[in-house]
Amino acid sequence: MAPLSFYYKASSLSNDHSHGGCQCGSPLLSRFHERMMADINRREFIGGMAGVMAMFVGLHAPSVLSEKPKGGSRPLLLKNLKLFDGTGGPLRHGTAVRVKNGRIEAIVSSGIDPGDAEVIDCEGRVVMPGLIDAHWHTTLAAISQVEAMTSDAGYVHLVAAREAERTLMRGVTSVRDVGGPAFALKKAIDKGIVSGPRIFPAGAMISQTSGHGDFRMRREVPRGSASPLSEQERQGVAAIADGEAEVLRRTREQLMLGASQIKLMAGGGVASVYDPLDSTQFTERELRAAVDAAGDWGTYVAVHVYTPRGIQRALRVGVKSIEHGQLADEESVRMMAGEGAWWSLQPFLQDEDSNVYPDAERRESQRKVAEGTVRAYEMAQRFDVKTAWGTDILFSPQNTHNQLRHLAKLTRFYDPLTALAMATGHNGELLALSGPRAPYSGTLGRIEPGALADLLVVDGDPEKTLDFLNDPDNNLRLIMKGGHVHKNSLPGYSR
Repeated sequence: MAPLSFYYKASSLSNDHSHGGCQCGSPLLSRFHERMMADINRREFIGGMAGVMAMFVGLHAPSVLSEKPKGGSRPLLLKNLKLFDGTGGPLRHGTAVRVKNGRIEAIVSSGIDPGDAEVIDCEGRVVMPGLIDAHWHTTLAAISQVEAMTSDAGYVHLVAAREAERTLMRGVTSVRDVGGPAFALKKAIDKGIVSGPRIFPAGAMISQTSGHGDFRMRREVPRGSASPLSEQERQGVAAIADGEAEVLRRTREQLMLGASQIKLMAGGGVASVYDPLDSTQFTERELRAAVDAAGDWGTYVAVHVYTPRGIQRALRVGVKSIEHGQLADEESVRMMAGEGAWWSLQPFLQDEDSNVYPDAERRESQRKVAEGTVRAYEMAQRFDVKTAWGTDILFSPQNTHNQLRHLAKLTRFYDPLTALAMATGHNGELLALSGPRAPYSGTLGRIEPGALADLLVVDGDPEKTLDFLNDPDNNLRLIMKGGHVHKNSLPGYSR
């Protein structure tokens, strides 16, 4: 993210950044949501809705609003395939997959009589589960900084809807949204109004004052007990909470709105203006208040944190998912393994997909995180920590199409099938931590009887490489979500 001088230096407006350390501590996020959400609050989204209505009354509608998934009442039988079932084991041969009513009905012998099923001949290709991105910001990934600062609110939400379709068309059939107002888009996807992945929403990022989710401008400080909430707080981007009582209230509010898990900011970040990378945020009592409230609803807390002190504090109170954590030491990693916590890592490697920072201080923080990333993947394997894959792409419309490249990068640290299992079956286990708060009933990330029928047919050999993921447009031949076919380029198959 750009520094605070972004607002005073016009030249900075030309810089769009990708990821390479969590971006959620940027003042740009504050300005973006102040503008976008104030528009929505004052005008009830009239401008955006008028644009949508115009599409339906005669103007050409983009495909995100006009296309419908192809599906039917007949069962489907995928045959002539090599099966990757999401467990990480070798490809299975001589099987077929039967889909009925949106679920995997059975894995059967390849020579079975299809009966009443419609046959999809995969012609020897690999069938695998839909991919799961465990660290995604649905509303914020595909809007540039310049557009976020200057566009109509309706446009911002239409961009998010369009990107949701593109995310699905990259084969990402589920995402864990770890901060931002994603509830409305989730509802629209679930109702079939727009196409997109399944969303496990966290709602507002809960932060202490001066923490990684405090996006206020300096002019908004101090805030008295009677001062109104900031615009981004009112609209569910972030929630500032100090003390156990406030953390408890803000956590319960997100659960009320439909959060499947809770996200707290327990440490600083690379792009932060206020909170340094090495800062520790929230006391144990404050963190415990959120953990207890989430536990009372059958779900869990994930925390943004990098440092050993912050990681250990979070684990001591029962946090179940460490987001980032690239500066962890061996003691912290052993503790993660012992507590059975998840390590939600992203391949922040200070490479072509990373932010370019103008100041030496943040470049140095970025370097530390990149070096820590290499150590983190090594220690995660050495101590057998449950590890998730995610991307954390933010404010980067030019880079969202490279979402799967961040998965292919993992072959630097893992064999291809193990990396692919991380983005399918293992991430599905992480989603299942939401328990009764999970918005979708059924197993995700696996191809097994009873699992939700999120399937991909691919051109590629994941036993050798994941490079085929770098070109999903050409190499993902069929994309199915919940038994509905959203893309098909297999010969001889159409509906």
